[in-house]
Amino acid sequence: MQIQKKYIPLIIGVAVAAGIFIGGKLSFTDKSDRLFTSNSKKDKLNRLIDYIDYEYVDDINTDSIVDVTVNRILDNLDPHSTYIPKKDLQSVTENMKGDFVGIGVSFYTYRDTVTVIRPLKGGPSYKAGIKAGDRIVVANGEPIYGENWSNDAVVNRLKGEKNTKVDLKVFRPTEGKMLDFSVKRSDVPIISVDAAYMLSDNLGYIKINRFAESTYKEFKKGLDILQDQGATKLVLDLRDNPGGFLNIAEQIADEFLEKDKLILFTKNKSGKIEKSYATRKGDFEDGEIFVLINENSASASEIIAGALQDNDKGHIVGRRSYGKGLVQREMALGDGSAIRLTIARYYTPTGRSIQRSYENGNKDYYHEYYKRIQKGELSNEERIEVADSLKFTTPKGKVVYGGGGIIPDEFVPINKKMENQTIDLILRSGVLDYFVFEDLDTNRSSFLDITKEGFIENYEVSDDMLNRFNEYYNARARYKITFVAYADEVKLYIKAKLAEQLFGDEAYTQILNSNDVMLARINELIQE
Repeated sequence: MQIQKKYIPLIIGVAVAAGIFIGGKLSFTDKSDRLFTSNSKKDKLNRLIDYIDYEYVDDINTDSIVDVTVNRILDNLDPHSTYIPKKDLQSVTENMKGDFVGIGVSFYTYRDTVTVIRPLKGGPSYKAGIKAGDRIVVANGEPIYGENWSNDAVVNRLKGEKNTKVDLKVFRPTEGKMLDFSVKRSDVPIISVDAAYMLSDNLGYIKINRFAESTYKEFKKGLDILQDQGATKLVLDLRDNPGGFLNIAEQIADEFLEKDKLILFTKNKSGKIEKSYATRKGDFEDGEIFVLINENSASASEIIAGALQDNDKGHIVGRRSYGKGLVQREMALGDGSAIRLTIARYYTPTGRSIQRSYENGNKDYYHEYYKRIQKGELSNEERIEVADSLKFTTPKGKVVYGGGGIIPDEFVPINKKMENQTIDLILRSGVLDYFVFEDLDTNRSSFLDITKEGFIENYEVSDDMLNRFNEYYNARARYKITFVAYADEVKLYIKAKLAEQLFGDEAYTQILNSNDVMLARINELIQE
């Protein structure tokens, strides 16, 4: 069933809101300098706040006024200079640091109760013996169930200082009894490499979801394992990766480029140029590399794609990337909040900027992204608009363009059966996750002896399960859908979500990759 046109802006709006929030925080350096000066402009703002604090007739929360003021100021700069309120800074910092201190469980608040989807392998809860399906009902003597307990409140209760213990009372449905656990909190990784596995005897695959502090170590560990397994070719999947730390992207690009090859250069307000070159340490310089990108690959993802493309290394496969060529630096504001301020532009080795224009304001900037989609660029390579004035040439004579993203060497149109409004609506609703959990929770024991490999190769989603999900979805979702036109695709996502909850992110990725048009194109390129 087709989604009504009036709902399309809502779907796109949700996606872009998330993208703006994430994208504005990316490609920043990990140093922070604070400049303090005294001038009349600052005094003017300070006096205004003081007048409101002490003289205004009503009590006003001036913190909220300041937040609005900061956001309004940043709105007049560029689309990626952003304000991070105090309440959000810790979670944003943890996400980009790549770990936090906690007990190491993935959970839902299911029917007002903290329910374990799975303990993270090797983490504190896993070592303590907590299992998927367990209900955590008491933490340090205090009940943590009921409608008054939000996810944030639960997380705050379970997190704490490293090496401290939290005593848990857990109900295990499969045994029908309450169990006691004492779990020592420790560092819990926030994984940025979703998958690293072999696609064939000599073709490896690594998927990176963002560039955090820990990403290079995760990537290098995966690459080493794949090379030990015989990988001489590698697919680096950067689709839907919004970016992150610039220096992490440089380190990963260095693995593929020979010594002294230019990776990128940056230019700041005063015109100072800083260049980054590859070193001798790259372990995959002789391997064949394929980089997957799409319209949501941004920032640090584009740095890697641009560095390889401009050095005539490997193949960039997919669709034109987002077009973010700005570098941010995080700066503390003194009250627990911070801003990420654009301090430089970056350029690919041939000298091209891939930043989309924002001269007409932020609203026009994001609308230009929609226009790409609306005019059919995702389906037809000829719809990609380029400017001859932004034409550049690589050392081997390949023509590349600046001015708004990386255009791939091999264009692959969107898979309309897997990437469409119906599938997108199902995934964004979150209903599929709950359905899979509830279904799994009723017969978890039937999967105890199944390995990840056995599940991926042999498990099939039945028509009955598909119909049950259709009914489940329409009873809970805002917009009703019938899955007739996308039955096979929805079945694949159900299987992938089951694998994710049973075995983790890599199994989810492997299952979806079985029907991936870009990977199919890479196989064709290898055969050619």
